[in-house]
This record gives sequence, structure tokens and C-alpha cells, in this order.
Amino acid sequence: MTRDPRVDAYIEGRAEFARPILTWLRDRFHVAVPQVEETIKWSHPFFTLGGKPLANMAAFKAHASFGFWNRQENETGREGEAMGQFGRIESLADLPPAEEVEQLIRDAVARLGEAKPARPRAAPKGEAEVPPELGEALAGDAAAQAAFTAFPPGCRREYCEWIAEAKRPETKARRVAEAVAWMREGKRRNWKYENC
Repeated sequence: MTRDPRVDAYIEGRAEFARPILTWLRDRFHVAVPQVEETIKWSHPFFTLGGKPLANMAAFKAHASFGFWNRQENETGREGEAMGQFGRIESLADLPPAEEVEQLIRDAVARLGEAKPARPRAAPKGEAEVPPELGEALAGDAAAQAAFTAFPPGCRREYCEWIAEAKRPETKARRVAEAVAWMREGKRRNWKYENC
């Protein structure tokens, strides 16, 4: 049962009405799940388990709030009233009984272990179609051609798309000249932003 001193400081620094609410909520977690971990995230106390976010609480000028991280799985009917699932909490009377809150916490912990379906991976993009203007310029410059060929597919695609999207011939010609000069130096299309 580890308690983070930053959470102690957070509770101590809140308005007098909020301190008993936050302390009571904190105690519910430690009773329901003794191995719960405390931390501060986004300037509010958070409860985690095995590094996974479980719930958070906060205090404001006239109310406190409490909510589970996976809120869609822990609906209470008061979600729209304030941050979290229990609406505006102005006193301990605004919260369900201790046993009910502890059961909600245990239920949320049980759902933490459930695997979520993996998102389908996007199909890999094919090789970029080299615009004719770029192809001609590369054919006449061995150093630029070697660099272009050595780039990973995504880098080649960035150059090809940048040149292909130019609408005016003079813009396309300027981009081809810049691209070949950069490639001679081994630079990727967005080389200016690589060390930002």
C-alpha cells in the first residue's frame, strides 16, 4: 500500500470541502486494490496498476471529480455533469456507498487485464511512381541517383509526391532542381526538420 507524497501534497493544497472527498476516494482504492499505484498525471492524482491507467480524481473551486480511465466501460449516468463519471462531487453525500465504489474499482481492475482487439494494420504503400521530370534529372546525375536509390521507400515517396503535386511547370522544374541538389548531399526531403 504505497502512497505517493505528491498526492498527499495535492490533497492538502485543495479547498477544505474537497479534502475529505479526495481522502475518502483514495482510501477506497487502497481497500479495493491494495497493490494500486499512485502518481500525478496532468497535475491530478492518478491511480494505476501495473503501469496501466485506472482512474483519476481532481478538485476544483466548488466541486471535486472522480472517474475511471476507461469511462465507456464504467458508466454511471452522471458522465456529462463534470469531468469523470460521478458528476460534480460537492460532499461525500454525492458519492455512492463505500462498498459500491470499491466494487466498481475491482470491476475496473478486472477489465484492465482483458485484451483489446488489435487495430488492423494498414497495408504497406507501394513504391512511389517517379515523375518523369525527376526520372530524367536523376538519369543525368549519378550521385543524386545513388542517394535516391539508397533512401528508404518512404523518403523516395516524399520526393516523388512533392514534385508530382506541383501544378505549374516552372514550380515542378524548381522542385526537381532542389531535390537533385539535396539528394547529391544525401539529404532527405524534410532534412531541415530532422534535428528539431
